[in-house]
Amino acid sequence: MSLTPDQLKRIALLARIDIAPAEAAAVTERLNRVLRLIDQLQAVDTRGVDPMSHALDSQLALGQRLRADEVTEADRREAFQGVAPAVEAGLYLVPKVIE
Repeated sequence: MSLTPDQLKRIALLARIDIAPAEAAAVTERLNRVLRLIDQLQAVDTRGVDPMSHALDSQLALGQRLRADEVTEADRREAFQGVAPAVEAGLYLVPKVIE
């Protein structure tokens, strides 16, 4: 598939893109290259290929490389609540904002 100058004008109008007449030939060629690539991809026989959610084999263990979730600081809850204006049952009390 390749685009005609009229089709390019229509696409530019719909996309609200101003393409100068001097640029039209270059833009048409770039879009035609993209369309040829899509045609090549569509021509590939994919029958018998299961859809994948990831490019790597689903049999591989794909895990997040994150650090271990470990406590690294001391519990300072009592110290923080000790300086709070109002605390009840381990919770901070705040004034009602919405009536």
